[in-house]
Amino acid sequence: MADINLQEKSDGPESGATPLPDDPERRQALELIELLFFAYRDFISDPDEILSGYGFGRAHHRVVHFVGRNPGMRVAQLLEILRITKQSLGRVLRELIETDFVYQREGDRDRRQRLLYLTDKGIALMHDLQEPQIARVRRAIEQAGPEAERLYRDVLFHLIDAGDRANVELLISKADE
Repeated sequence: MADINLQEKSDGPESGATPLPDDPERRQALELIELLFFAYRDFISDPDEILSGYGFGRAHHRVVHFVGRNPGMRVAQLLEILRITKQSLGRVLRELIETDFVYQREGDRDRRQRLLYLTDKGIALMHDLQEPQIARVRRAIEQAGPEAERLYRDVLFHLIDAGDRANVELLISKADE
């Protein structure tokens, strides 16, 4: 591994840390961003460990999640949701299909469509990945108090780009049916 040599800037603080801004709203936002990074790190840690046993990564997790919540979804829909390249999705799907977690079939009306489904093995993996995350979210909401679920949902929803919120809301409501 190569050594990395960083030159110190003469106009920066001695500690090397970036000072927090004086603006209280900006400071609050930065602290929330930092909490989000730490929360995501811990939220994904249990599934990461499970996935590593299969040689899978986070892209595999997202595919298993969305295909499991939306059986029969088209590859094009999955590409829209994940916002990854066709190449990346193709590699991940191929691995999940070859290891019997996902299967695809032609569309009933349009044979060019590829519809995605989880196998029984894929459903079991989805549940294994969900359980520690469900427990973590339930615990956090319970500890945060009676209004926490609604506020948590509102904040997460408003972090989504405004132009995509209706699509996300529709996707979630269809998956819950």
